Amino acid sequence: MTTTDTTITIELDDPAGTFTLREVCERGECHAEFVIKLVSHGVISPVNDTAEVHEWAFDLQALARLRKAQRLQRDLKINLPGLAMSLDLLDEVREMRREVDRLNRLLAQFITD
Repeated sequence: MTTTDTTITIELDDPAGTFTLREVCERGECHAEFVIKLVSHGVISPVNDTAEVHEWAFDLQALARLRKAQRLQRDLKINLPGLAMSLDLLDEVREMRREVDRLNRLLAQFITD
């Protein structure tokens, strides 16, 4: 059994910019229905607080989270509520690792002083 990893590179003129629902669907290679379901389950969220789907805008973080959700769903067959929980836990682990690294650097400074 072999697996292949695909790396997707996105070039942005403005990394702080936002994407429309259509642009997210194009970049994420998915249907709008899937994005709407992800939003309703809290997996991703638009940056603007509007009830109108056609007015939603997403940031780069939401696009990256969408791609992670797609991989989890494809590889592990996780349902939508499970995706939300899994991504939240992955975010929490990443933050804890960051904090451990910061504390290790701080400790190393105290030891060398």
